[in-house]
Amino acid sequence: MHTDLRIFLRDLERRGELARVRAEVDPDQEITVIQHRVIAAGGPALLFERVKGSSYRIVSNLFGTPRRVALACGASPQALGQQLARLAHDLLPPSLGGLWRARQDLRRVLPARLRRVPAGPVLEKCLEPPDLNQLPVLTCWPEDGGPFFTLPLVHTVDPQTGQGNLGIYRLQRFDAASTGMHWQIEKGGGFHFHKAARAGRPLAVSVILGGPPALTLAAVAPLPEGMDERVLAAYLMGHPLDVIHRRATGHRIPAKAEFVLEGEVRPGELRREGPFGDHFGHYSAAADYPVFRVQRILARKDAIYPATVVGKPVQEDYYIGEALQEIALPMLRWLKPAIVDLWAYPETGFHPLAVMAVRPRYPHEALKLVLGMLGEGQVSLTKVMIAVDAEVRVRDFVSVSQALWRHLTPDGMHLLSPTAQDTLDFTGPAMNTGSRLILLANQGAGGPIRTAPPPVPPAPAELHPGITAVRALGPAFLIVQAADGLGDLQALWETLRQHPVARQYLFHVAVSGDVPLDDPMMLLWGWFTRFDPAADLYPAGRRIQGNRLLLDFPIAIDARWKKGYPRPVAFDPVVERRVEARWQEYGIKIG
Repeated sequence: MHTDLRIFLRDLERRGELARVRAEVDPDQEITVIQHRVIAAGGPALLFERVKGSSYRIVSNLFGTPRRVALACGASPQALGQQLARLAHDLLPPSLGGLWRARQDLRRVLPARLRRVPAGPVLEKCLEPPDLNQLPVLTCWPEDGGPFFTLPLVHTVDPQTGQGNLGIYRLQRFDAASTGMHWQIEKGGGFHFHKAARAGRPLAVSVILGGPPALTLAAVAPLPEGMDERVLAAYLMGHPLDVIHRRATGHRIPAKAEFVLEGEVRPGELRREGPFGDHFGHYSAAADYPVFRVQRILARKDAIYPATVVGKPVQEDYYIGEALQEIALPMLRWLKPAIVDLWAYPETGFHPLAVMAVRPRYPHEALKLVLGMLGEGQVSLTKVMIAVDAEVRVRDFVSVSQALWRHLTPDGMHLLSPTAQDTLDFTGPAMNTGSRLILLANQGAGGPIRTAPPPVPPAPAELHPGITAVRALGPAFLIVQAADGLGDLQALWETLRQHPVARQYLFHVAVSGDVPLDDPMMLLWGWFTRFDPAADLYPAGRRIQGNRLLLDFPIAIDARWKKGYPRPVAFDPVVERRVEARWQEYGIKIG
């Protein structure tokens, strides 16, 4: 039972899942390069014991494998999800028989609560006034706007209902006593702040660093608005979360956190934040965000600073997101029986692509289910959602492509624009604004409309001189790698439409030269992070049917990197060479 970070670290070390790095490391980019190498090799969590410019240690890569995420959950994510669904089935509506059937599962659920204690290790030190410069805050990428807290658990309370919320929001360190507060759209902390601002009052904020690893997982979970993520953390631990009531903020903070930053965010105070490399693998745009004024720092003696690194896949958020989806799926199936599976692709950054397998009970129910999910919390930010039949493997994009090939018609495509968009998605016409594409590939009453797939695609030279590589991703998608500086895109589309093999594919997708076609994960990353459906679809034709505009196949998708887009993240070559030269000093054993 991992009730704090240190118990978790001891367990990882006992299992051979923790590496202690005793050589001095620089939090300015060096740790980023080290962690990238380690996570790519499936390596251990990293405890950096000597950090340049700080007396505190750093731990990172805690969640860098599915095994460590399951350890932090206290059980396999699949088992936890099934347990929650069984409880819902047995207890709703309540009955004596249901309580009896649920008696085993209730043993884990009953401790899922906050337990007030008078004191705890987090109160061992109090720095007032605070000095954030003492903390080993990472700078991850060369063009980042500065150091930022990468794993802060931001706790706020709804000023009207008193309901708590815990989320992870980027905090750029501005000086010794202030940071940015990167509240994106659809974030609970941001909703709380908007309520406080309308009333003209500051919002108290407690930023938790460290504590039970389940607390970090719960903070990422896309729970319905109004549900306190700390209760989910207690459920994952199978143990009450010990909290201390703080009169200064009115908050209940975890007694075994490593650090807690206490302060407030005031209405009307904004400051330019960013840019930063983020989990879309590009630099997000700089923008004005609220300022977090830190009033004091609470800390354990010899506190350990938790950190993570984001960037192109695969990173820790990939495995965390996979696990949280596994926990949520059984409950989703219970709530919506026609939904068999739903998967947001972590390699695209989750929001750009999701696929739903459904078992429709009447015509057009698949569209109803898709629209319903697109109205739910953070799922509402999904850019492309595909609905397929129950037997399709939603996590295998080639299988999804086969379903699209068999069943997609122009009538099964729905383009919604303008819509709200993930703040970090840079493809729309403005921040937080973009479009949605719905593709319905269900069998329906007529059976498959296509059977034999297209032939193997020809060599690049047979298609167009501006194509450097070509690949089929299942029978629906022909992917072409376009040469940098390709000018006449319309000529490329027309050439592909006229080619006897290429024109048989439903979609022609052009990606940039930095997207490797032989790596399915990076291919999906480079494709879905770089196109906006409303702006970047080029159909063979358009026609009006009733009041609907239908797009004819083949449909071209311009998923290249475009002028005005932020650049993809890349290591500083100097730092990369330094890490290579020092690798033996770190003492990290990886395969």
